[in-house]
Amino acid sequence: MTRNGLEIRPLSGAIGAEIAGVDLAEELSEEVVAAIRRAWLDHLVVFFRGQELPPARFLAVARCFGQPVEYPFLKGLDGFPEIRPVVKLEHERVNFGGLWHSDTAYLDIPPMGTMLLAREVPPYGGDTLFANMHLAYESLSAGMRRLLDGLGAVNSSAKADVTKTREDRLRDAARADAKREYAAIHPVVRTHPETGKKAVYINGGHTLRFDGMTEEESAPLLDFLVTHLARPEFTCRFRWERGSLAFWDNRAAQHNPINDYHGFRRVMHRITLAGDRPR
Repeated sequence: MTRNGLEIRPLSGAIGAEIAGVDLAEELSEEVVAAIRRAWLDHLVVFFRGQELPPARFLAVARCFGQPVEYPFLKGLDGFPEIRPVVKLEHERVNFGGLWHSDTAYLDIPPMGTMLLAREVPPYGGDTLFANMHLAYESLSAGMRRLLDGLGAVNSSAKADVTKTREDRLRDAARADAKREYAAIHPVVRTHPETGKKAVYINGGHTLRFDGMTEEESAPLLDFLVTHLARPEFTCRFRWERGSLAFWDNRAAQHNPINDYHGFRRVMHRITLAGDRPR
């Protein structure tokens, strides 16, 4: 598909598309920004290759699509606090954010989207999986959709699995003003503010329980949903190269960075964009 001079190549039948024909180091016209945003809404995550962007230009590109915000737990780059390094070093065994999740769902107002730019990649491994939460919702039975439509979920930054993925970075880059825990209640099914489509909005990294229920009572349904949302037919897999950039819709997509490159370094730069309160 070609749109405003951009070539848009879907990665799978469910989610994801590569966009060619644009150099993000150059100033972007309103028409190109609008075409990228349309592809982003259609495919939930879009990818660009060969984008060697210095921090200032990376931030400028992000501002074409939203307002960059700082990550609550860790410091950003010197001079660019909105750009957060995502690093796994050669000796480390656990990767940052290494499980299915949507970014910082424990905030009252989670980010609209995330941009991730590859600075250094291993010779193999380190791919990222993405999953379409609209499809996860639409494929449920009518009875299950009715049940979920009325539920809220308690999301916490202190859930054990996700805190483990932060430990290495907190030792050397923790923010002094970070809270011990962030927690928020969001609808289990949220409506996308731009497309009106419904999406499952719980995840294995942050969701503790359903509002009004105990963790024990919530566990069977949460376990089912976490398994369901990662079904292969809802996903795509992206292989990184230096200069690859991914931009995903945090309101309707989840991602899972695969931890299969022990002994190698992986360095990424991440920007998250301010969102709205899930409804």
